[in-house]
Amino acid sequence: MVVSGFWQGRRVLLTGQTGFKGAWLSLWLERLGARVTAVGLQPDTNPSLHRMLAPFEGQTHHIGDIRNLGAMERLVAMAQPEIVFHLAAEALVRRSYDDPVATFSTNVMGTVNLLQALRRASALQAVVVVTTDKVYANDEAGRPFEEADRLGGKDPYSASKAAAELVVDSFRASFFASGGPAIATARAGNVVGGGDWAADRLIPDFVRAMAKGEPLRLRSPMAIRPWQHVVEPLAGYLALAEALTTRPGTVPAALNFGPDPAQFASVAKVAETLGQAFDLPLPWLPAAGINPPEAQHLRLSSKLAAETLGWRPLLSLEQTLAFTADWYRAHRDGADMRAITMAQISAYADKLQLEQVEAA
Repeated sequence: MVVSGFWQGRRVLLTGQTGFKGAWLSLWLERLGARVTAVGLQPDTNPSLHRMLAPFEGQTHHIGDIRNLGAMERLVAMAQPEIVFHLAAEALVRRSYDDPVATFSTNVMGTVNLLQALRRASALQAVVVVTTDKVYANDEAGRPFEEADRLGGKDPYSASKAAAELVVDSFRASFFASGGPAIATARAGNVVGGGDWAADRLIPDFVRAMAKGEPLRLRSPMAIRPWQHVVEPLAGYLALAEALTTRPGTVPAALNFGPDPAQFASVAKVAETLGQAFDLPLPWLPAAGINPPEAQHLRLSSKLAAETLGWRPLLSLEQTLAFTADWYRAHRDGADMRAITMAQISAYADKLQLEQVEAA
């Protein structure tokens, strides 16, 4: 799993590199020696992790919109990718309520445009389309979702990502079934880590509140989420792409990447743990007003990823939040954040390599 030699010189197309996970994945692919062509919108946050980490050695990054089919076709023709990671998305639940049209057009038609453009990629071997843990029809029963569970989504974000899953399945069956690339979707839990500055996400909201000297206001403090550090699902995406390339017939069409079930935790517990890391006596208070509905229980089963890829989460919730707190503390103190981010990737990669040696 995540064999560094596999990636050396490999041509990779990455969408969404200016986003939080995309920036981390760009740096990890640089470490692995891949030749990356990337496309995404202008970073919409300030600070921007992508800008902190750039430039990326051996990579060409473009500003572009996956909703533009012609632009995607030109990019694919130029990149001639062997492997594709599709991360570009409208990824915020509350923003999807504010602008459902942009959410559906990006997450559904953007995926259609990419897959249509990839029909002409003659060297293509594998495609990993990243969706979300929120693609499942959530009955609030609290049990961990498995890949065969029914898809659904009541909010525009969740519904658009579930629809993207159907798009991938349709293109796989209609256009890539005979001799085409292996395609799979990856469904990750609630991802945290340094460098996320998005609005209406727990960790960035915590950091912003702390900078103001105010407690964080929580909309759903008792909501349960599968929290995981960003490097965990990224390791899963890399392992999935390798498996799709080297043994495509053995890889499921969709895989969950979530934390150990023992690490599932409430929003309040995460805020309190971060509060302890920063010595805050009152880290959060309940938010006032009426907020859009969100699922209260969201759990994932990653058994299939363990069985088929040998992937499993390595970080506890405490380690995940310690990594995260260390990153934001370093940023506050004016450290070289490219070096800090690369150091965290390297530390996790070393842990991953040791795990693989012990498993062998």
